[in-house]
Amino acid sequence: MQELEDMDIALLLQPWRSISFGSSKFLAKVCFSNTGYALLISDLSGVWHEEVDTGIVEGRSKDLNKRLKAPVCSFLKHLSELLQPLLLGGQTDHGSASFSCHRNDSQLTIHVKSELSGLPFYWDFHCGEASGSLVSRHLLQPLMKMCLALERQSQELGALLLQKDLEIQDYRESGAMLSRSRLETEMFDEKCFLERFLCKSLPEVCSGGNGMAFTGSLQHLYTAVLSQEVKHQLSDCSCMRSIEVPECIT
Repeated sequence: MQELEDMDIALLLQPWRSISFGSSKFLAKVCFSNTGYALLISDLSGVWHEEVDTGIVEGRSKDLNKRLKAPVCSFLKHLSELLQPLLLGGQTDHGSASFSCHRNDSQLTIHVKSELSGLPFYWDFHCGEASGSLVSRHLLQPLMKMCLALERQSQELGALLLQKDLEIQDYRESGAMLSRSRLETEMFDEKCFLERFLCKSLPEVCSGGNGMAFTGSLQHLYTAVLSQEVKHQLSDCSCMRSIEVPECIT
């Protein structure tokens, strides 16, 4: 039970990353341990999830790889090595590996073809439709908190700009002059700035793709937000314990 809880927390702390299987684009997060894995994946129109343990890995590997005999941890390590480069924006280190996916009703299946120990290796991720509570915990709640954090950041930056303007004004009143006139700026007007942003910058952001670009800075903010949630969750727990986070893709 504790291992499942640790896996849940470890997956929660993973940021969403872009990944493609052929022409299909997704956001995904995944966490592997020596005994199983948890995968959460979305194309922004649906969210799918799979969590497996040793028993499921053993059974599925026997069905798909009848000639291949290896410990469960070897299968999981190989799958992690296949997915990690893709989630980090590169190509898998295993040149013979290929991925494909298809949807059937509420299920998303990701097919993997590769080689392990010189033999063909096959794997299918069977992802079912994620529950509303899972989507809320991994997407909706963190994104709302990220919006609040970015708003707070914007407010503090605006206040800092106003303070800098007062500092520059004091220099000017003391007789200081710019040596390069091209560096001169107008006093910061928050209302005008927001109006310009909504008219010019926002349309560029909204037309710049389908929302799959979860940039590095957003990944960092997402992880920071969830770290605070986990910290509060553990501090509220009556029996404090250390969390041994499974090895995950980072």
